[in-house]
Amino acid sequence: MLRSLAVIPAFNEAASVGTVVETAIEELPGWDVVVIDDGSDDETAVVAARAGAHVVSAPYNLGIGGAVQTGFIFARDFGYQRMVQIDGDGQHEAAAVSALEQRMADSGADMVCGSRFLGEGDHYPAPISRRTGIHIFAFVLSSFLRQRVTDPTSGFRLYNRRAIELFANDYPPDYPEVEVVLMLHQHRLKMAEVSVQMQLRQNGNSSISSGKSAYYMVKVLLALFVGLLRARKPAKAG
Repeated sequence: MLRSLAVIPAFNEAASVGTVVETAIEELPGWDVVVIDDGSDDETAVVAARAGAHVVSAPYNLGIGGAVQTGFIFARDFGYQRMVQIDGDGQHEAAAVSALEQRMADSGADMVCGSRFLGEGDHYPAPISRRTGIHIFAFVLSSFLRQRVTDPTSGFRLYNRRAIELFANDYPPDYPEVEVVLMLHQHRLKMAEVSVQMQLRQNGNSSISSGKSAYYMVKVLLALFVGLLRARKPAKAG
């Protein structure tokens, strides 16, 4: 059996992380669950540990990129062959991990993303500014990669060992999800998507407020164009 790890990055998610951990433990038998407490100043770490997760606490807020990379380093150093990333705010359904696993098995992909926009009629009830940005990133990446990409900002992702080793060593620090898709392509690894349902966060606040949407879009687009100029070696075989 493959050693499998569910990584839950969380910053001030005490109101939701306990339920997320309990659901992951119930829905993913045989998987280990670790919460990366990203310098929270609430009871996130205590609630996560009480719910049954291993907890790695950062001494200060690293940001989403640093928190997720900590999860990759944990997975690499402890010999996990698969890692799934699940948000601590309750948006992702652990029961849908089986769909990501099946897609990885069928496609041979190194990373499988849960997409809110892949299925016909799928609708994610996010603000129009958010959805517009997602579709712009999807168009740009699809053009670069010559592969259809529908939801490049999704943080619900399953990785194999090769992807774990890649991102443990090199992971974007800010708003990383979109750039990661490009990085995977540059390292000659394969990405696939599968349709999933996601919920809006039930508690807390998104790191991308409506006032930051334009800044986020410009910054990510610049990161993509800069990333195209970066020389990267093919990833090692897992």
